[in-house]
Amino acid sequence: MRRADRLFRLVQLLRGRRLSTAAWLAGKLEVSPRTVYRDVADLQAQGVPIDGEAGVGYRLVAGFDLPPLMFTTLEAQALMASVRLAQSRLDRSLALAAEEALGKIVAVLSPAARAAAESLPLYAAPWATDLASVERLGQLRDAASARRRIRFDYEDAQGAATSRTARPLGCYHWESVWTLAAWCEQRADFRSFRVDRMHTLAVLDDVFRDEPGRTLPDFLRQVKNQRV
Repeated sequence: MRRADRLFRLVQLLRGRRLSTAAWLAGKLEVSPRTVYRDVADLQAQGVPIDGEAGVGYRLVAGFDLPPLMFTTLEAQALMASVRLAQSRLDRSLALAAEEALGKIVAVLSPAARAAAESLPLYAAPWATDLASVERLGQLRDAASARRRIRFDYEDAQGAATSRTARPLGCYHWESVWTLAAWCEQRADFRSFRVDRMHTLAVLDDVFRDEPGRTLPDFLRQVKNQRV
């Protein structure tokens, strides 16, 4: 990677995070931490507003901007592949937004990058699911973002039917199914629910706040510990 490209990439990495350590930046750029220290110092000398210091971490001051991004041919193909793979698995509104966003990006690509992206020989077969599950996925996504409790009727793997009230935390795609990570009020514990096994779904007006031990990071830590 040319040094100019590395410096540009360094700024891009900094602008996407609140705080970045030299070790993390070095791993992303495939250089040594000493090189990161030198590059940061050079950028600061050129007027790029980077706060922080070695051993602590760096951040880009809010409000700093760069000229419009230019995508390489491989980056353009990666964007096209990502949207094609995701569209068949997203709810309608998010799938449409992804297509529209991709259209805006393709419109500003160079002719060569645009041709490479549009002719990418990589496709995704439609996700075989029922329309009700697709609709529920959109509702669950909105409920998790708005921190609103949900109530639903559910059928587990053994065919037992239950009614649950839960705090939706996040939706996860596992090959052919979507699952909801949630804090179940009935069980007072984390649970994962398959979206296609929900028979009814109501998004309540009741807004919940993040509480220690009941958040998505807590759920992910629990899953990680169970796998160890």
